[in-house]
Amino acid sequence: MAGPSFKFGQHVLQASCVFFKSRLSIGFVNRKPVVPGHVLVSPLRVVERFGELSSEEVADLFMATQTISGVVEKHFQGTSLTMAIQDGPEAGQTVKHVHVHILPRRSGDFPQNDEVYEALAKHDKEMGEDARWRTEEEMAEEASVLAKYFNCQIDAESGFAVSMTATDGGASLIVQTKA
Repeated sequence: MAGPSFKFGQHVLQASCVFFKSRLSIGFVNRKPVVPGHVLVSPLRVVERFGELSSEEVADLFMATQTISGVVEKHFQGTSLTMAIQDGPEAGQTVKHVHVHILPRRSGDFPQNDEVYEALAKHDKEMGEDARWRTEEEMAEEASVLAKYFNCQIDAESGFAVSMTATDGGASLIVQTKA
């Protein structure tokens, strides 16, 4: 894999899949979304459990989650959101890196509303015909569309966000990161 990348637990995440970057967190598209628009927000520092985050990282993670969730809900024409953290293996965590799932929701997207949690628990474990994982190209295309809401450009050489401003009419976040 060429180009800049980020560590996401035991995985390597290509910068082309990132649509948001703050000082301590990134927002990126999901390789196997439960619903259209299912994205992830994670601290830049690889930390397995939520309790291991610093208070600054928690604040940044949740500010990023709040900013991203409003954009994702509007863009994917959701009427509600499901946000979840699976903190530890017994909670369903499969990637050893804290991350928040943001899922834009609509009426009737699941026969029973709480089935979203069952789908979330098994979405990245399924095998077989229905277990298609998205390609890097598909993920990069979606990230590119979402990045426009934040005016986020990832520098091709360093992998860092050059600039970003939320443009959804909500809270404005301006960040320039170089490290």
